[in-house]
Amino acid sequence: MSLFSKSLLTASAVAIAASLAFVQPAAALDDQQKKEFGDFIKEYLIAHPEVMLDVQAALDKKQEEARLEQSNKAISSNKDLIFNAKYDMTIGNPKGDVTVVEFFDYNCGYCRHALSDMDTLLKNDKNIRFVLKEFPILGPESVAASKVSDAFRKLAPEKYAEFHHTLLGSDGRATEDSAMEVATSLGVSESAIRQEMAKSPDDASVKETYQLATNLGLTGTPSYVIGNEAVSGAIGLDALKEKVDNVRACGKTTC
Repeated sequence: MSLFSKSLLTASAVAIAASLAFVQPAAALDDQQKKEFGDFIKEYLIAHPEVMLDVQAALDKKQEEARLEQSNKAISSNKDLIFNAKYDMTIGNPKGDVTVVEFFDYNCGYCRHALSDMDTLLKNDKNIRFVLKEFPILGPESVAASKVSDAFRKLAPEKYAEFHHTLLGSDGRATEDSAMEVATSLGVSESAIRQEMAKSPDDASVKETYQLATNLGLTGTPSYVIGNEAVSGAIGLDALKEKVDNVRACGKTTC
């Protein structure tokens, strides 16, 4: 008997057992019947454990499909906040045909590694719109650095990309002091930064980003939104490029 036939036999046995359990009260199966069903299934799975790989693959596929469906719904419901929030900064081509949104924290080591992914992607593809969304989740120092960054963006948006690259690419933890040092090195005075910070003491943009990340099911940094998909983790340049290419080809990250 082929493995496929045996798999069908096993599946049939499981289905029959399940059907009997639902159609009849559990007491309707005597102890011997229960033992025979259990022994048959156990014996087969021990002899052919590779069947469980098929089961796991089917489960993974089902879970991935559910995740993508949830991403679709969440992205559709939050498009403006994801792609066009007034407090985010856009680099690359502002009229690009595909938008990549990155949620990042200035103290995220994986975000530092992902910085080169963004650089290479934008260097090699002049038709990408890249949105930087500050998501300071790694402690008070991250929040403090983000406040300086937000003030700098408002005062010198044309220099924000350089500020972002310098602070995220620097060694050591990002703090208010280190962020301020980068800001002043780019020609914006500390007094101007502090005055701007004082205008937004409640961190409304950060709170909104926290809620947005929750809606999207994002739990860490970096995280991305590309097309119809929200994905957590530093997925790497090749995966980013593949998703961008797929969005162009079929409107989805997986064609």
